[in-house]
Order: sequence, then C-alpha cells, then structure tokens
Amino acid sequence: MLLVNFTSFAQESDAQSDYDNLPAGYISDDLFIYMHAGPGNNYRILGSINAGDEIKLTEKQENGYTQIVDSKNRTTWVESKYVSSKPGLRVAIAELNAKLADNEDVNLQTTNDLSKANREILELAEKNEQLNQKITDLTKQLSQTQSQLSTQDMAIKKEYFFNGAIVLVIGLLLGLILPRIAARKRSSMDNWR
Repeated sequence: MLLVNFTSFAQESDAQSDYDNLPAGYISDDLFIYMHAGPGNNYRILGSINAGDEIKLTEKQENGYTQIVDSKNRTTWVESKYVSSKPGLRVAIAELNAKLADNEDVNLQTTNDLSKANREILELAEKNEQLNQKITDLTKQLSQTQSQLSTQDMAIKKEYFFNGAIVLVIGLLLGLILPRIAARKRSSMDNWR
C-alpha cells in the first residue's frame, strides 16, 4: 500500500509539473460552461467551469473543442469559442483592483512623507527664525560694544590729552619757576660771598 501511495504521489507530482509547463488560457466572461470528456456534446459532462477562470491549454483542438487542464488539474474539453489567451474582465478587474490598492498604499505613503516633510520644513523655518533673532540680537550687541569701545577710546584719548596737558602745565610751571628759584639762590649765594 505504501508503494501505491508513492506511485500516486509521483504521478500527481508529474501531472503538476506538466500543468505548470502548459500555456495559460482563460474562459470567456459572463458565462459558465460544461466540461466534456471528449471533443463534442456527445461526450459525458465532467463538470462546469466559471467564466474568467484561468486554465492551461494542451493545444489539442477537434470539432470546435479545445482540450484544457483546469485549476483542479482535470483534463477536459470545452468549446473553443469560449477559450481565450487573454484574461477576462474578472481577472483584469482583480488586477486593476490590486494595482489600485497598491497605488492607494503608495499615495498614503507619499501623503505621510509629505506631511513629515512639511513638519520638518516648519521646524526648520522656526529654527531659522530663532537663528535670525539671535543674529539680530548679536548684531545689536556688537553695535553697542563697538559704540562702547569708541566711547572708551575717546575717553582714553581725552584722558591722555588731559594728562599730557597737566604734564605740560607742570613742566611749563617748573620751567618758569625753577630758573627763578635757581636765580634767587645764586643771587643769595652771591650775596654771601
């Protein structure tokens, strides 16, 4: 019994690989059709297949029928007029809905990225405003400091001028007084002799 199951499994595995190698096809939209055991209405009906279902084509055609392998891996025959190599509306709509969902996800992500970028722009604008205010404050401080330095420089120059004037006056006084004192001392010394 184990050998039979293994053989059955090997046959299923071979059938699956055969199924994967067959070209894809689709059943036309807006109907469901019967699958027959052979190429014609006179063969036994094996079931039905829904419109838009994906199938595999074995590329065998007879009497207006095409041999197919359905998604359940059943090999049957259906009328050729209902077989197409292009997906039907159901598949196309499903693909479009998937693309739309992807686009909505991308749009949502883009919106989130835009919101984040706008927040960053606002934060940067606020920081820029703060930095501009600091620059304005520092410019005022620099102007005040330069004014103070100019005032101090003028005060120092005035102080040097007044100190020089005092030295000049003292020097002038000493220049005028000392010779007279020296002359008096000479004259008083001359008197002693």
